[in-house]
Amino acid sequence: MKKITILGAGLVGSLMAVLLRKRGYEVTIYERRSDMRAGGAYAGRSINLAMSVRGWNALEFAGLKSELETIAIPMYGREIHNVGQENIFQPYGKNNEAIYSVSRSELNITLMNAAEALGAKIIFESKCIKTDLNTNEIVIEHNGESTTYNCEIILGTDGAFSAIRAAYMQMDRSDYQQFYIAHGYKELSIPAGPSQSHLIKKEALHIWPRKNYMLIALPNIDGSFTCTLFFPFEGNPSFESLSNDETIEAFFTENFPDAIELMPNFLDEYKSNPTASLVTVKTFPWVFQDKSALLGDAAHAIVPFYGQGMNSGFEDCATMATLIDMHKDDWKTIFKEYQKLRKINGDAVAQLALNNFIEMRDKVADPLFLERKKIEKEVGLRFPKQFLSVYEMVSFSNLPYHEALSAQHAQDNLYQKIVGHHNNFFENLNDENYQKLLTQWVDEYVSELKN
Repeated sequence: MKKITILGAGLVGSLMAVLLRKRGYEVTIYERRSDMRAGGAYAGRSINLAMSVRGWNALEFAGLKSELETIAIPMYGREIHNVGQENIFQPYGKNNEAIYSVSRSELNITLMNAAEALGAKIIFESKCIKTDLNTNEIVIEHNGESTTYNCEIILGTDGAFSAIRAAYMQMDRSDYQQFYIAHGYKELSIPAGPSQSHLIKKEALHIWPRKNYMLIALPNIDGSFTCTLFFPFEGNPSFESLSNDETIEAFFTENFPDAIELMPNFLDEYKSNPTASLVTVKTFPWVFQDKSALLGDAAHAIVPFYGQGMNSGFEDCATMATLIDMHKDDWKTIFKEYQKLRKINGDAVAQLALNNFIEMRDKVADPLFLERKKIEKEVGLRFPKQFLSVYEMVSFSNLPYHEALSAQHAQDNLYQKIVGHHNNFFENLNDENYQKLLTQWVDEYVSELKN
């Protein structure tokens, strides 16, 4: 069995280490940060994770699902907070499906512990400063000293600014695209109530949509909520324009009055917690010969608005492990098939995530959007084998991301046929002729998907 070197002990690297150890490989992970189990590694800079079907399937494949279910809270829909209006709850699925709020740090700690328990070795404060792809040599800086290691297989799981991807970018015929959105994010919090109670509905992902920006809140098992403000860097309003206590307090009082009633420390947190940027990365290739490969954010960093960054990274790991089971130590074939299967989906989920930002900050409060969601659910209930909404495809199925992205146009066409009909959709559902017409439209939708 070959020795595998992994760069990065984050979520994807740690899960991949578990899967590799279970297949008998010797695994060493080099992690540039200190051991987060000593405390504080993600303080003030995390976005809670939303685990969905793809992530759970990968964890089940690794034998870790039951353990991690204990730190996950189901969220059955969005709770929309509009200023001066009653909250609106939008279910995610038509059959009470949920996505799950998970603490990034708790999940990472659990995965690192599992990897080490199986015999993986994690060396912290070890930064990769140089990679030679042809010789598979890496130079690791640790405790002020640089050491060269010759590796058999290298897996780059070291995030959006991957050291090994930097080496890939120097190759001939290497493509790379990196772009930031105009918004950044800042973490805030809603503390727990008495006896670690949740002060707002814990079974929901809370959104305060405000057109060009939004605040979200995800529940934690200790009764608190991790809140994230997604906000433009520049303009009015923006991180730049909120320059003192007076402007910060005025902005939150006007736009998030019900939220700040629950956030006694919002001003101190706003001033002390860092403002982070949001980047999308697309690159090619993802692999080099039979020697190295990129997984997770190193291959396809995306914005967090579909909650699929971790899920897609975990799906990378499960795909890689499945290919190892199929092809044993034929790493050239493993890497070639991995890239073929995952590159198209990495690009697709990046676009889906960007699209969903507009939906979350703007459309979720739009009556026409809400009506469309109701129609989608009804069509899905009546035609469960033919129709899944794009959201359901992404969050509640294992359908390839690129198929979900491709389905968007066909679903737009189906919706236009429904709303373009002069009769009300829900009032006519029991009409036999309308049922035939709806069946015809759904058949046309399925045909469009196939083409």
